[in-house]
Amino acid sequence: MLSMACAPQIRDLHTENIANLAVRARELGDVIALWYGEGDMVTPAFIRDAAKAAFDEGLTFYVPNMRGHGPLNEALSEYQTRIHGRPIPVARTTVTPGGMQALYLALELLVDTGTNVVYVAPQWPNIHNAIHLIGGEPRPFSLDYRGDWQLDLDRLFATCDARTRAIFLSTPSNPTGWTASAEEMRALLDFSRRTGIWIISDEVYGRLYFDGDVAPSILQIAEDGDRVLSVNSFSKAWAMTGWRIGWLTHPSGVADQLGAMTQYVNSGTAAPIQAGAVAAIRQGEPLVEEIRQRIRTGLDLAYDRLAQIPGIILPAKPRGGMYAFFAMEGESDARRACARILETARVGLAPGHLFGSSATAFLRMCVCRERKEIATALDRMVAAMN
Repeated sequence: MLSMACAPQIRDLHTENIANLAVRARELGDVIALWYGEGDMVTPAFIRDAAKAAFDEGLTFYVPNMRGHGPLNEALSEYQTRIHGRPIPVARTTVTPGGMQALYLALELLVDTGTNVVYVAPQWPNIHNAIHLIGGEPRPFSLDYRGDWQLDLDRLFATCDARTRAIFLSTPSNPTGWTASAEEMRALLDFSRRTGIWIISDEVYGRLYFDGDVAPSILQIAEDGDRVLSVNSFSKAWAMTGWRIGWLTHPSGVADQLGAMTQYVNSGTAAPIQAGAVAAIRQGEPLVEEIRQRIRTGLDLAYDRLAQIPGIILPAKPRGGMYAFFAMEGESDARRACARILETARVGLAPGHLFGSSATAFLRMCVCRERKEIATALDRMVAAMN
């Protein structure tokens, strides 16, 4: 078999997802699919128009700076400086074709074969597989669940060893909505400074935070020389999932290396896409607030209606993200529950095993949708499960 000629970490990659449920959904028809981490809002016209204008101006050539076109790097510098309250100069940002590419560059920068990355779980499955793909050891560390999700920092730090290159966390988290506090961020940074272990903070959901304008960020306290990388994306907070554009915030001391890596991995991000992103950053604050309120409304509705279903276990309401993440009494493997809900209620949810062994009993529902669609889905679930 040709696959046997592949590198071991390629042969062993897992791509299990919701594909089987999606096939059944197509057979059933009339399914409300809430299993994807994507809103239903089309990217607004002001962003699309900026990209169109760039095409019309003839910006269809290579971007000369692999780390990003000047206007977007400048806009990101100003934006991050504003929301985090400390200077983040242009030299600290690299634009990438998607947040996943930013994550991959971060890992490629740090991870060697034989080293490990400790990641906070439950976690988006791409994280585990990206660490594995690069040749590192993915080492999951689970949040504690006691009616809500909590991080035990002492246990987390004890999970690290001499081969640990980085701690990875998502905050707010996909799928739990757990959000690191400012105190926890300070403890992580102090640990990094003591040990030399890097902190990779996935802050893609940072603006989808319900207790303020932006979730606590490692960038609010880190100095330029700290071993800190922050992964971000335009996908969620600016309704740009299909545009494939993100960014990595990093120490200026690794900018040249990241520029070289970008040249050989993706050769830069298309100029018209970057033009749309500039418009999103400079004009998009009302949009961010609209999306945040849409999620808050969907989450409130989900918690109200799910509480009407016998046996539903609802954690404390998340502080950020775009998901309701809940369990069912007596159900240790949510795959069965997801299949049953799909058949009886025609609602598609993501089973928790995709996010790690600590989440197998949980189901994830994306609530970044029009209120009417969320209400219809929940009405179906209440009717089918009562």
